[in-house]
Amino acid sequence: MRLTFVSLLFLILIGPTAVAQTQPTSTTFSNPLLPAGADPWSIYRDGYYYYTHTTGRNITLWRTPSLAELPNAEKKVVWTPPATGPYSKEIWAPELHHMNGRWYLVFAADDGRNRNHRLWVLENESANPLEGEWTMKGQIKTPEDKWAIDGSLFDYQGQLYLVWSGWEGDENGRQDIYICRMENPWTAVGARTLISTPTYEWERDGTLSRPGPDDKPLVLVNEGPQPLVRDNKLFIIYSASGCWTDSYALGMVSATGDKNLLDASSWTKHPKPVFKAVNVDGTNAAGHNSFFKSPDGTEDWILYHANPESGQGCGQKRSPRAQRFTWTADGLPDFGQPVATGTILSSPK
Repeated sequence: MRLTFVSLLFLILIGPTAVAQTQPTSTTFSNPLLPAGADPWSIYRDGYYYYTHTTGRNITLWRTPSLAELPNAEKKVVWTPPATGPYSKEIWAPELHHMNGRWYLVFAADDGRNRNHRLWVLENESANPLEGEWTMKGQIKTPEDKWAIDGSLFDYQGQLYLVWSGWEGDENGRQDIYICRMENPWTAVGARTLISTPTYEWERDGTLSRPGPDDKPLVLVNEGPQPLVRDNKLFIIYSASGCWTDSYALGMVSATGDKNLLDASSWTKHPKPVFKAVNVDGTNAAGHNSFFKSPDGTEDWILYHANPESGQGCGQKRSPRAQRFTWTADGLPDFGQPVATGTILSSPK
């Protein structure tokens, strides 16, 4: 009884604010959401957040009424790849979409050789994507069928589109952002259009060199494209520079609703990063994001990964983070700066 009384007296003396800063409640949270998890994705539907990230070996889904409770959420491995074949290895950046009354998982995979990375789609008719059966719909054969990762589906003004990171040819040298129309979640139609390529210096950090005497550039990176729509404007937010560098950051291209999205001239590229970790405690190389709405639909949130320390690259140290963002008077997204780890944030409303 004495210990209980002393503890209570201590809490009264230090006040509720100090308690909230050290022990977030279900109405608050702090980053990271999980100890590890690159390429995070979340969607809110029918009272639950459904979350996933890259495991590399399978596709796992989490289900929770609050992202603040993600560490304790129900989770399940919903798909395990075959031992061999074109989608058996390097399962990257899964995304969960609900379209036409069904769930779809879009992910990148290969047969053990990176040059064979392509996009694949799974389908589930169950109301709860952690239940039912996931069936393989097949490869999204993007126009020209080149190397492709980080595919994201979105509907814009009644037309389904796909954006992804791909190679111009058959050899690694540069990752660009492409867009094409989709007939359904697994069938691309028409031609692909290049909408972003690494041109600014902040997009070109981490260039590797090809082994050998020619020493030619090997990797320039634009990847992880994510659509964001507001007031007749479409924004594609993408990750730039090598994920193995602390320069990893988010860039942006945009188009207005009256423009043809498959016309490269319709797109305007923002000249500076729109989200970058600079001297932020516990947050380095912030990138590969997705977006979600709060349950009441009034708040916009960005979900991204970052490393806790400098120089940790593209490995298992990357962890999922989330924070709210706003909009400027000109109608542009204002993401601010990635927050420091441990910062107490209000949960989505």
